[in-house]
Amino acid sequence: MPLTSPRRSVLADQVITQLRAQITSGEWPVGSRIPTEAQLVEQLGVARNTVREAVRALAHNGLLDIRQGSGTYVLATSEMAGVMHRRFADADPRHVAELRSALEASAASLAASRRTDRDLRQLDAALARRERAWRAGRADVFVDADAALHLSVVAASHNEVIAELYADLGEVLREFLRADIGEELSPETYVDHSRLVEAIREGDPMAASEEAAGHAFSCRFRPADG
Repeated sequence: MPLTSPRRSVLADQVITQLRAQITSGEWPVGSRIPTEAQLVEQLGVARNTVREAVRALAHNGLLDIRQGSGTYVLATSEMAGVMHRRFADADPRHVAELRSALEASAASLAASRRTDRDLRQLDAALARRERAWRAGRADVFVDADAALHLSVVAASHNEVIAELYADLGEVLREFLRADIGEELSPETYVDHSRLVEAIREGDPMAASEEAAGHAFSCRFRPADG
């Protein structure tokens, strides 16, 4: 049966929806390798060609990265995130930092005015996780923990547009942070985030905005800028 037949197209769309849900839910995090083609065939109960078509479609949309001889990996959590990743992968790092500064400063200011008790608990937990990751000395774990804290700040803004845009840019921002941090943690790359969380807790939009904006230019840019 041709791949363009209505039956195959509908079935492939169903598989695409299932795979996308596992990506967007975090069950398959960015950077992780998804199950093999054979495993997906068994799990989903569909033909190998249907799985292959669905995986290729998600790769074309920027969610998956098919690496010959290695497997298929999650590249982004949404089609828009995939577009962002491709569009800004080679962008000027300073321009990315400026965009991050603008988004996070606005989100932090809003968070200071709108945060709930639940938001504060999540911020405290994310900050504690970030500190533990730093003490553990693993750069990859620290980058993930740092990104999670900033996502918690953005979520506390209760602005869905900012939150979705920031989430779509998430992997781009993490890649630049990984480049700044390097493979090993060092005192020069550490930036205290407790003042940011405290400003949000105290309901001080200006202080929260200033703290968030400054963090975006830490690491690579702060020494040069003084």
